This record gives sequence, C-alpha cells and structure tokens, in this order.
Amino acid sequence: MSSIDKKTKYKKAPSLKKFLIIVHTGDGKGKTTAAMGMIIRTITHGWNAAVVQFLKKETAYKYAEQKLAKKFENLDVYTIGAGFTWDIKNKETQIKKTLEAWEKSKKLIFSKKYRMILLDEINYALDFGFLDEKEVLEVLEKKPEKLHLILTGRNAKKSIIKKADLVTEMKNIKHPFEKGILAQKGVDW
Repeated sequence: MSSIDKKTKYKKAPSLKKFLIIVHTGDGKGKTTAAMGMIIRTITHGWNAAVVQFLKKETAYKYAEQKLAKKFENLDVYTIGAGFTWDIKNKETQIKKTLEAWEKSKKLIFSKKYRMILLDEINYALDFGFLDEKEVLEVLEKKPEKLHLILTGRNAKKSIIKKADLVTEMKNIKHPFEKGILAQKGVDW
C-alpha cells in the first residue's frame, strides 16, 4: 500500500510556464553537482547555458565544468575566482575577483543568449560581504523572462531564498573530509 493517504486530493496544477530562480544551499555536498545536472539537461536539449565560478581559481584544478565547455559549443564556463577564502591571504584580491565575476555575470544575464546560467558559489560571496546583496536582488528582479538562473553556495541570504522559486538545502550527514579524505577528481571537481 502506498504511503500516500488515499483520501488526499491533489489539485490540478495550473499550466503555467515560468523561468525560475533556483537556489542550492546548505552545508552538504552536491550543490554545484546538482546545478551542473540542470546545465547538462539544458545544453543537451540544444539551448545555450553559461557557468560563472565565483570562488574557484582557474589554475587550481582542471575542473570538469571547463572540460565540458570544450565539448559543447553551447556551454560557456568562466572561472574567475581567486580561490576559496581559506586558500588566499589577501581578502582584497578575493573581493576584486568576485566583483569581476559579478560584472561578467550581469553581462551574461542580460545578453539574452542563454536559457540557463549558473552562478556557482555566489552565495558564499554574498555571505562574506564580497557582493552587495541589494544589487544582486535587483538583478534577480530584472533578469530576462526566458532565463533560468541558479545560485549555489552555503549560507544563502534569506532575501535570496525569498526571491527564489525553488530552493534546495543540501544537508551534511557524513562527509569523507571528516576522515581526512581529500576532494576527489570526478566526484568533487
């Protein structure tokens, strides 16, 4: 027998099509991975997609996202960060790179070229105060109608969550890092 109460009645959902603001947040692993799944769906349907990586440093790893962009002409990936905050000594460098990533993001968002854009780790940038929350909200409010926008990273601001259409919180139950196991190629990057 189904766990759903048979007396439960479902209302027919309206046939409304809306391009979404999506947030993946929380302390668990999988925020970028889940977002990249949506990016892959978008590009394999033949639509254009872009990824802006806010904290990842282009020379740090050979990120799978960058390799994927070389295989699909309808995917653009921009790795603009200065490295995760615990990897840098100069906060000003991180802020400068974050602002550079934000400027690139705004150009992409308003270019009307893309059906989906992933702003990878932007929630960290907002949480650390590297970006102006009000400005990000204004861009979300004005985004083109036919654009899905995904924001990833821990500690999503309440205002961003409120503005979003879909919010998923990844919860950490168990992580290999807790046993000293480092990030793995193909799993984490």
